[in-house]
Amino acid sequence: MGRLFGTDGVRGRANAGLTAELALDLSVAAAHVLGEVSAVDHAERTALARPRPVALVGRDPRASGEFLEAAVVSGLASAGVDVVRLGVVPTPGVAWLVGHLRADLGVMISASHNPMPDNGIKFFARGGTKLADSMEDLIEARMEEAWQRPTGASVGRVVDDPQPVEDYLAHLVTSLGRDQSDVVSLSGLKVVIDGANGAAYRTGPGAFQVQGAEVVAIHCEPDGLNINDGCGSTHLGDLQAAVREHGADLGIAVDGDADRCLCVDADGEVVDGDQILAVLAVAMKEAGTLSNDTVVATVMSNLGFLTAMREHGIHVVQSKVGDRYVLEDMRAGGHVLGGEQSGHVVQTRFATTGDGVLTGLHLAARMASTGRSLAELASIVQRMPQVLVNVPVLDKARAENDPPLLEAVTQEQTRLGERGRILLRPSGTEDLVRVMVEAETEEIAAGVAHRLADVVRARLGR
Repeated sequence: MGRLFGTDGVRGRANAGLTAELALDLSVAAAHVLGEVSAVDHAERTALARPRPVALVGRDPRASGEFLEAAVVSGLASAGVDVVRLGVVPTPGVAWLVGHLRADLGVMISASHNPMPDNGIKFFARGGTKLADSMEDLIEARMEEAWQRPTGASVGRVVDDPQPVEDYLAHLVTSLGRDQSDVVSLSGLKVVIDGANGAAYRTGPGAFQVQGAEVVAIHCEPDGLNINDGCGSTHLGDLQAAVREHGADLGIAVDGDADRCLCVDADGEVVDGDQILAVLAVAMKEAGTLSNDTVVATVMSNLGFLTAMREHGIHVVQSKVGDRYVLEDMRAGGHVLGGEQSGHVVQTRFATTGDGVLTGLHLAARMASTGRSLAELASIVQRMPQVLVNVPVLDKARAENDPPLLEAVTQEQTRLGERGRILLRPSGTEDLVRVMVEAETEEIAAGVAHRLADVVRARLGR
């Protein structure tokens, strides 16, 4: 069997690759690895009057989450872990609540932006942080080991508690100011929220309404089957139409588990993750809260974003693609803001992972406090045309050291000069090499991208 964990937990087709049996076994192993305690942890549990480890379990609304949640909870409780079932809640809500409630671990059942038949299981360690590869490897290895089953009073107990989700909603709102009396009002803003029929169908509109915004909610009626179905951050057409129809100031679309968001301005034009990140970075630099005057982005960030940050005196650290790698570089450098073009934005002052609702709130607060439109704020990033070509290959690792291919890249980059950029990146999950080119026009970018794709096929293709 290959490695179970991918770039963001364990995912698969629910009840096919991702079965109840696998969910139960994973949860037992995670309970053993993440629930093990040191003397310090034991003292903390004693102070909190907790005889056993505590896990928080949340899910998105997709139908398969119901049986997978039952399997996860059974595995945890059978391994001697007390479980708090949160119900339907965004992934960043689970992550934040693990730290806030000083739980030993958290579990989120979601396949994020994937279609409804898929599902996934992701774990959070103490403090609400995502797991390192080494910790995931320990969990997989533990699945093969025999274990002593607790009995009697040592088995875990299970409770349903919706209150922590309300605490998370309050946290989102208070993040907009130094204290409750200092929170930025969104009164006067009309906002369209596309909840992707997912985990933020209540907390998304609710957070904006609490702060005084006029909210038009679309795709906030999950039925277990319609999550991400032509809606959310991967399908912006309905959001664009709704913003224009209602004369809204902005539109915000999250994905199924609400750990990312993309936006549209009052004209229905898309504002991507690079632009959102730039707006927040400039606002934080002005407020003196951008540590080291540095933001973390990925190698896929548009050249226009890099130019804008340089012009505003903000340094950019570029990480590998994936929000977990953004987080790693943020922690390593003590940085407080990072994100991806896809809309994952992490503000470590308020969250341990990307949070689409939190990001949307802070973007709206910037509009409210400056009196400027989203289009005006986002215009600091002049996006260069970007073309991406995915090439199926036999050996993607050779993309990084094949001499004729590297020579072709060098020649094309020389022709582009400082007016363009080339990135060849082996996919982390598929047998593909991704060829990304930015240039002054889409025609130039496409020409370079397709010429290099031909070289990739000739050198590495099937």
